[in-house]
Amino acid sequence: MVASGLSSNEIYCLNLKGLTPNDIVIGNSVYALGILGGLKSGMKSFFGGEMVSYTELFAEGRKLATERMISEGEKIGAQGITGVDSSLIFHPENIEFLSIGSGVNSSNSIKFFSSSSSGQELYSQIDANYIPTKFVFGNVAYSIGAMKNFTGGFKSFVKGEVKQFTDIFVKTRNLALERIINESKDSGANAIVGIKTMILSMNYEIEVEEMLMTGTASYNSNLPIECNSNPVTTNLSAEEIWNITKLGYIPQKLVIGTSIYSLGVVGNFASILRSFVKGEISQLTQLIYEARQSSIQKIKDEAIEIGADEVINIKTYVNSIGGTLIEFLAIGTAVKKDPKAVTFSENIIPQAVTQNRETFFSYAPDNYGFNANKGKAQPIN
Repeated sequence: MVASGLSSNEIYCLNLKGLTPNDIVIGNSVYALGILGGLKSGMKSFFGGEMVSYTELFAEGRKLATERMISEGEKIGAQGITGVDSSLIFHPENIEFLSIGSGVNSSNSIKFFSSSSSGQELYSQIDANYIPTKFVFGNVAYSIGAMKNFTGGFKSFVKGEVKQFTDIFVKTRNLALERIINESKDSGANAIVGIKTMILSMNYEIEVEEMLMTGTASYNSNLPIECNSNPVTTNLSAEEIWNITKLGYIPQKLVIGTSIYSLGVVGNFASILRSFVKGEISQLTQLIYEARQSSIQKIKDEAIEIGADEVINIKTYVNSIGGTLIEFLAIGTAVKKDPKAVTFSENIIPQAVTQNRETFFSYAPDNYGFNANKGKAQPIN
């Protein structure tokens, strides 16, 4: 008897590609929370950038959990694992790295694969000729605690971008992308599809954040040969990949724009003064508008540099670092017209785009009632 996490929509879609459900597979690795505090003795100042010890710990835990999940999949005779999710669970005194997915069997002779795509997404990406090879991730850990210690000195700053902090964040954001690319190349892939980006706050004794990117390394025989050494990266979902492929486009690169702005005296005093009266705080409105535009312009500039035709699926994110410092982050996919971009099917089937209804919910109580998102890392949307 099979015990699968796949929905009926997923099973229907996979069946059209010769795939049938196998069991849920799980891999985990548990570390003592105390080890996080122990690492801080070797921690560099924020101005050194990445917190390497934390990055390596998180990467090691995730890698062990994923390897054990794959091993379990191979033991049950599955030809692949789809819907892979890598998450952190905080237990009393311990942190658990958990990888979970659904095994699938194949009527064809295929190389074992793992994928972050759901069954429906897997159908779409295969139909667009993106054949999955491996679930991949890239991460970078950094501390905002040290930065917060310096924010007092920025209160007197003239409002605007703080270039030295922007440069640091640009480097850390792109490190995660570089690492997911390197892992995909090791699997023989020339593309990474469905990249999801998350910012996870640890807040254990020292304020550490991790930027995590996960996706599915894939191989597409229609992509330019240079993609073998420089794989395509995209935050488009598999259904969106199918759509742009049908329109004759290929994704080129996940482009990232980040800017660190100080609200300066405007942020400190204007909002306080204006809070006593109704109306817009025009100085802050203009400053924040300019900051967002700066981040979006950066990804447009990068897309132009690589010869893209358009940037699509742009997502923006605002992160309060502390004091008057705010990060504005924009992420999108640069795409280019290519005559080799074709799908196997003329139309995508409705089951591939039908939303599966959630039937289980967990709410954590807080001081003000119930908060469904409390303690959960939220993706950038």
